[in-house]
Amino acid sequence: MFKNKTLLITGGTGSFGSAVLNRFLHTEHFSEIRIFSRDEKKQDDMRNTLKSDKLKFYIGDVRDASSISNAMKDVDYVFHAAALKQVPSCEFFPLEATKTNVFGTQNVIDAAISNNVAKVICLSTDKAAYPINAMGISKALMEKVAIAASRNSTETVVCLTRYGNVMASRGSVIPLFLKQIQQGSALTITDPNMTRFLMSLEDAVDLVLFAFEHGNPGDLFVNKAPAGTIGDLAQALKELCNADNEIKVIGTRHGEKLYETLCTREEMVKAQDMGDFYRIPADNRDLNYAQYFSEGETDISRIEDYHSHNTEQQGVEGMKTLLSGLPLIKKEVFGDVTAIQYPS
Repeated sequence: MFKNKTLLITGGTGSFGSAVLNRFLHTEHFSEIRIFSRDEKKQDDMRNTLKSDKLKFYIGDVRDASSISNAMKDVDYVFHAAALKQVPSCEFFPLEATKTNVFGTQNVIDAAISNNVAKVICLSTDKAAYPINAMGISKALMEKVAIAASRNSTETVVCLTRYGNVMASRGSVIPLFLKQIQQGSALTITDPNMTRFLMSLEDAVDLVLFAFEHGNPGDLFVNKAPAGTIGDLAQALKELCNADNEIKVIGTRHGEKLYETLCTREEMVKAQDMGDFYRIPADNRDLNYAQYFSEGETDISRIEDYHSHNTEQQGVEGMKTLLSGLPLIKKEVFGDVTAIQYPS
């Protein structure tokens, strides 16, 4: 489905975009891959490192509708990864999160529809399910924007993926712990019993490709992922590094959850089990309010959310196995200089 096609990756110089790019760069899939981002330094680094005629670079910001529209001409598929993702910064600057995550997504979808793009995959996060922080709220509204657009788009299929924590991605806790171990300082943990889903970047790419292949308008795809506690994660990393750093509990930060939810119980009622993934079809009810107030779902009260407390738990040994497969750990801990490195 991708042969001789053009792919546009928004936020293409970040961890997600780079992982998708790495999957396709040296294959026959896609005759052209466009990297759209506002970071000219990272684009220049990527251009000089990869030296590929398949790559085209576009400077712009998803907040600027004209810049994304110019990059969208003659594009077949869009992978929309551009976002503000850091919980603390979004808490302090919620309007900035809204401009990028909500209005920016609308700009991407509008440009895709105007240019007759075949399919757009928008990346969401587990923080969008029962959101309690600005980042999660902006992503939850992004999902609503994408699903609303999918109802009215006849030529362009708009669908979503929702993922848990991606191990060793930019700004995540694994690079922080590794840095603290290397510096000989204490590993700072907010709550050792806090659980998080554990996905590799390759798992995240698999989820996106599955959505490209199987997505219907408004579908939301979720990867079935293992989980573990932050305390076990820190201990596993210490054992892999043969380190004896102190673990210091600093308390839960503003906006943090004890566990993350990938599917709410309302979504699990209609979720379709597709092996390694759940497909959650769009709610395509119209403005007939009777369907909201006089017709209900009796199963909702009997079904559980799908969250990081009730999925498969890894423990320290399981964590060590997952960590050992990460390019960052292969390079920094095991000295494998051939390990693929994504932007940090």
